[in-house]
Amino acid sequence: MNLEEIFALMDRFEKSGLDVLKIEQEDFTIVLKKHPAVPASQPVMIAPHPATPQAAPVAAPTTQEGAEGISAAAPGAPDLEVITSPIVGTFYRAPSPDAPPFVEEGQRVERGQTLCIIEAMKIMNELEAEFPMEIVRVLAENGQMVEYGTPLFEVRRL
Repeated sequence: MNLEEIFALMDRFEKSGLDVLKIEQEDFTIVLKKHPAVPASQPVMIAPHPATPQAAPVAAPTTQEGAEGISAAAPGAPDLEVITSPIVGTFYRAPSPDAPPFVEEGQRVERGQTLCIIEAMKIMNELEAEFPMEIVRVLAENGQMVEYGTPLFEVRRL
């Protein structure tokens, strides 16, 4: 692929409805990504800031859904939160099968750091940390199909 073809591809990609385009050939790989002005179209995790803690029944083992992708953990672990899948797709812990995972249990993660990839319709969607955290547990298996709201990570805010 020559430079003129690459520029033509970039122009067509810009005008398309695609967010990510990846082309792999024997001697090179091209990845084009759009960064929308409105972050709501991108998978995003936003954590609510509770105004006042509310007493929960001790027997309630379920989680309560907060804002997009974050839910409060079970009452037995008040400092833990669960990051859930914002879309339907395939969960991947690493960028490729032979690469190390983006995050490990016990690891401290900074805001903006990639936690995982969720592949949906051949598009790789990186799920990024919206706040500094410690990964307490990885709840999803690599290659697992996940739905909207599927628990992926149990985390502790830093």
